[in-house]
Amino acid sequence: MKELKLFFTALMFITRIPVPSWVGYSESNLNKCNRYFPMVGIIIGGLGALIYWLGSFVFPQNIAIIISMIATVLLTGGFHEDGFADVCDGFGGGWNKTKILEIMKDSRVGAYGMIGMILILMLKFFALNALPHSFVILGLIAGHSISRTFAVSSMYNLPYVRKDELSKSKPVTKNLHILDLWIAVIIGLSSFLIFRNWTVYLTIIPLLITKIWLDKYFKKWIGGYVGDCLGTIQQVTEVIFYLSLIALSSLLPTIISQQ
Repeated sequence: MKELKLFFTALMFITRIPVPSWVGYSESNLNKCNRYFPMVGIIIGGLGALIYWLGSFVFPQNIAIIISMIATVLLTGGFHEDGFADVCDGFGGGWNKTKILEIMKDSRVGAYGMIGMILILMLKFFALNALPHSFVILGLIAGHSISRTFAVSSMYNLPYVRKDELSKSKPVTKNLHILDLWIAVIIGLSSFLIFRNWTVYLTIIPLLITKIWLDKYFKKWIGGYVGDCLGTIQQVTEVIFYLSLIALSSLLPTIISQQ
């Protein structure tokens, strides 16, 4: 029952999917629910894949992908996309830690945020559209899961840098235990099993490089991370995963034939 509460707490925090009323609010559960973010990613990706699959019976692949992307944004309330936009504004317009953090707390979206969101959504769409039909379905499920795994890993690797308690992400970004990290990693990597081909695990290499670079970038400029940084890591690594699948399917076409 305790683990189920943690899972529903994670689902409640990063999606708009209704959870049972008995879950309630607990800061203790919020601090531990990070381990299930990749599992929530499987659900979001799975629902997005379902919407895409249903849409593909009626529409061309590109339109079905757009509908699927809209569905996943609605499911999360644009939670991660908002974080990415804030990071674009903060790091694009700020020149020191104080200014960067100040800009990221501003609810308004500036030019950097708008441009960044347009570009990353376009890249996500074209990357998915370049994949074979079966890869879109499998990629959405695994991509949403593994990208949240890397976001959780940054909670463990970096210190949280806001000193105030006003941030909505504060309760789930402190006291991350090594056990929580390993549970998240196992769930995220297990989502790759749906490909039924071990070579897909090669995508971990570019994902890990991207994650390490982002961690170093955030550490350099603000000394650690805030919730918006986690949203950025999720969005960027999700896109990198799709791009890696394209590269992998080009280099190792046998992967496609096995799906």
